[in-house]
Amino acid sequence: MDTSIQPSAEKLTISKWVHAAITEISCQERGTMLAPSSTLMQEQGRQTTGTTGSLQNLKRFNSQDFKNLRALCLSQGLLFEDDTFPAHISSIGPNLLPEDELRRVQWKRPTELHRNPHLIMDGVSRFDIMQGEIGDCWMLAALGSLTLRKQFLEDVLPKDQGFQDNYAGIFHFRFWQYGDWVDVVIDDRLPVINGRYLFVHPRTSNEFWPSLLEKAYAKLRGSYQNLNGGYLSDALVDFTGGIQVQFSLKDPPPDLEEILKAADKSRCLMGCSTPGQASRNIELRNGIVQGHAYTITGAVKIRYKNGWTHIIRIWNPWGHGEWKGPWSDESPQWDYVEPKYREALLRDKDDGEFWMSCEHFQEQFSWLYICNNTPSFLDFGDQHCTTWSLERHINLWSPEPATRRNYYSSGAVSTNPQYFFKVPDYDPKTYNVVISLMQKHAEHVQDAKNLKIGFFITMENSKVLKQVFSPIRDVTNYFILSPGTYAVYPATTENQEFEFLLRIFIKNQDYKENSNSLTNPVLPMDVPTQNQDSSYKALFLRYAKQGSAVDASQLQQLLNEVILQDEMTSLGGKFSFDSCRGILALMDLNSNGQLSLQEFGSLWRSLAKYMDIFRKEDRNHSGFLDAAELKGAIHTAGLTTNDQLLRLLVLRYGDAAGRIGFSDFVCCMMRLETMTYAFQNLAEGGSRMSMTAMEWLTLVMYT
Repeated sequence: MDTSIQPSAEKLTISKWVHAAITEISCQERGTMLAPSSTLMQEQGRQTTGTTGSLQNLKRFNSQDFKNLRALCLSQGLLFEDDTFPAHISSIGPNLLPEDELRRVQWKRPTELHRNPHLIMDGVSRFDIMQGEIGDCWMLAALGSLTLRKQFLEDVLPKDQGFQDNYAGIFHFRFWQYGDWVDVVIDDRLPVINGRYLFVHPRTSNEFWPSLLEKAYAKLRGSYQNLNGGYLSDALVDFTGGIQVQFSLKDPPPDLEEILKAADKSRCLMGCSTPGQASRNIELRNGIVQGHAYTITGAVKIRYKNGWTHIIRIWNPWGHGEWKGPWSDESPQWDYVEPKYREALLRDKDDGEFWMSCEHFQEQFSWLYICNNTPSFLDFGDQHCTTWSLERHINLWSPEPATRRNYYSSGAVSTNPQYFFKVPDYDPKTYNVVISLMQKHAEHVQDAKNLKIGFFITMENSKVLKQVFSPIRDVTNYFILSPGTYAVYPATTENQEFEFLLRIFIKNQDYKENSNSLTNPVLPMDVPTQNQDSSYKALFLRYAKQGSAVDASQLQQLLNEVILQDEMTSLGGKFSFDSCRGILALMDLNSNGQLSLQEFGSLWRSLAKYMDIFRKEDRNHSGFLDAAELKGAIHTAGLTTNDQLLRLLVLRYGDAAGRIGFSDFVCCMMRLETMTYAFQNLAEGGSRMSMTAMEWLTLVMYT
């Protein structure tokens, strides 16, 4: 009997069955995609009262419109010169440099400094930055963290500019100021002495985004001199519009390690600082610089010898100079780490980045700073799906008459504003309220003295429960408050009027048992997060170029820029074009090579689920799954496998060491889940099957 054509006949039949099964599965997904109880909406959604600044409602700094000014320069064949921040000593500041150096300063455009300048070369990275002579490590540490979080980076660094197309010597950057996003326009003339950069300079000679962004921030602050010393916490907020919390490492919270892991997992910006005078910057024998700000770029729990240890990765904005103690680049501790994890985590270069233990971190550093658009870093240990609601108020505080100065303790009525908020049911083991009070300085007076501001929290009986005061721009603290109604009173200890922005974040517990995604892809800050529909729809429209569908190339760009924004998740490599074509084929019901909005919504929910599973199974945060971890991930997803299929999956989707990164994991799981349901649907539908489920999966997963 000739059986040579039998496999082809069976494959043809399977192809028809698979198409029918995929259609049925995808239609089922469509039916639940917009359910109000969607996990993605719960995780990221927040309600905002009052007017909120957004990237769609930008304020123009000095009333300068980037597009109009560039068009004018192009039409006249001129290079832009900014008379509001001129190429003059006044833009540097009179006291930053000695007089003889100030007299020798020249202002050069990148086109004069390099024959082939670029704004960005091979993506944006913290390793592009090398601090110059100005003491702005606080800003550069925040900038280094920003490069790791693409959802925030794109808000600050617009893509509609460069040296290749429509170059007119004009650039713009965006920063968040007191509740509004502000667009700052600059010309590209940079201060140099004998061809040497005065301030931040790029590691690659023809890449200029660090220098130009620093200039825009200096303009916002009034001069380069006003960047010479500042607060890391201020820069984190200016780059994100988020909420920042500071932790003293001399009296750290008992759950510091969990806070760090939660912050890294939820893609927060993080930084830290050492004790000492910032003006001296003494480098200790162990490599740590005193009075200096650093970026925290990772926090993992790693298997070490016969147990586990917490280590933290830190980067020095100098671009060199590293810790020389345990867990440094060449320390013997790495000899006791499994080679595959050592290879994934250790970067043995003098680039300013190093690992250290959590214990040494607390010894060497004095403050930890964490920032995100919601206080997600306080959700550690929370097994429920939670959201953070936000109330936002802008107002003016005026001094009280002398006879009423102590009204907070006496119960007297104040003439100044007070704001009530209600705390719902809560978990007494987790923080559920964060309050931030920011003082607003007068326009163009960025170096103004900070008042000692703060707030009181009272209950309905007027008893003062909490009070927090400090002479900094942004006073923020976190609390565990029992259910009830509270009032917060902004104030200052000084007899001076001030305008303020008050933000009150309240955690809302949602005890739904069927939540299948606790960690979802972070949506860009300019996407409205009132509900899931508007969230993924805005993301879809951005990459569809306002069209009605995305193709494989657009899907590839979206996945790499939005999903792979975390360095640990991206360690396994980017989504390839072929991978995206495969994903699209599984979701494309119309067989037209594109995803509609509804099809993309179904994909978005799947990505959220797979990201959650990947992070849970990747217990050492290496960015990869081995065979055992992949088996656990498959079981967590509610699927089954055997040893033969598992070997084939590792062979098909793993690297040479048998490790599977996140992008390959997504492709593997989407295909495995789809084919599993396809088999079940065919079997339940009465189709005659001549093979077992494992035989079916072994066939379709490896072909």
